[in-house]
Amino acid sequence: MTQSSDRADKLAAFLHSSDWASVRSVALAGDASRRRYHRLFDDASGRQAIVMDAPPEAGEDVRPFLKVASYLRSLGLSAPEIYATDEEQGFLILEDFGEDLYDRVCLRSPASEPEIYDAAVDVLVRLSSADPMQGLEDYGPRMTDLALSCFRWYAEPILERDLSEEREATRVALTPLIDELGPGRVTILRDYHAQNLLWLPERSGTAHVGLLDFQDAMLGHPAYDLISLTTDARRDVSSAIQTRCIDRFCDGLGQNRVDFSRQAAICSVQRNLRILMVFGRMSLHFGRPHYVDLIPRVWRYLQQDLQHPDLADLANRLHNTLPEPNEKALETLKAKCGTIPTLQ
Repeated sequence: MTQSSDRADKLAAFLHSSDWASVRSVALAGDASRRRYHRLFDDASGRQAIVMDAPPEAGEDVRPFLKVASYLRSLGLSAPEIYATDEEQGFLILEDFGEDLYDRVCLRSPASEPEIYDAAVDVLVRLSSADPMQGLEDYGPRMTDLALSCFRWYAEPILERDLSEEREATRVALTPLIDELGPGRVTILRDYHAQNLLWLPERSGTAHVGLLDFQDAMLGHPAYDLISLTTDARRDVSSAIQTRCIDRFCDGLGQNRVDFSRQAAICSVQRNLRILMVFGRMSLHFGRPHYVDLIPRVWRYLQQDLQHPDLADLANRLHNTLPEPNEKALETLKAKCGTIPTLQ
């Protein structure tokens, strides 16, 4: 997405009004939203910072990010410090945590994976032990519909037929499982994975982990962010690391491992069904076909968690309905890239 000259002028005016006027700026890769990012270099002082450009006209709003960042820092967690804001125009200048994203660190130094994943789990133990952030919406009432939206954005475009009946039959199996999770009782960041976490070895304790992309925080089940970490749509997480993380989390919170494994499986199935929707929609509506390439990994995680014996009815319905993301299915999604103009 190219930046309009009007938006570029507004960004330049924002920087000029801050302590970061006349510094060097380099555009960074964006995420699945309409936000854009730049890294600022002050060559005279050696300072660096990140600019978030979140255009309100595109539906972006920086205020949730600011509120959640403040809450996280109050817990001793490493959310970015805020150097300058223009809430109305949608610009922030943030602390720069560097480039040691978890996926890069693991690729560069595989032996460090247990240590850094332990630290990521400790952050979640801290969040789950703290009083939840005030004013957040409960994620529970949204979970079933979001999961079932995979029928529209994944299954139906591949099979090329209406699946309303199958979707509603799946709702019957899924809704009681979601209801079992109960009302949201902890703050969940909802996108807690290796491309949103940075390793900060110079810090200590839970501050080791730099946190990004948390503006969509809600109230949810303690397992939700843990399975976001361990069934990561963007990198393979080994069964050994998955087990290590779950054991550390349960030990940290005094959770019963058997009960927790059931709740974690429910959360993981819901999340991975939702991600099938997200990745399908990113191609079909937003014209970003590379997201389709991530679907097979999501599918493998989904099949893994559907093996839980308490999810047998749901597993049976999904196995009889959702198409496997084989080469032909993925080619079909890519061929239809950008062809669905409406999100409704």
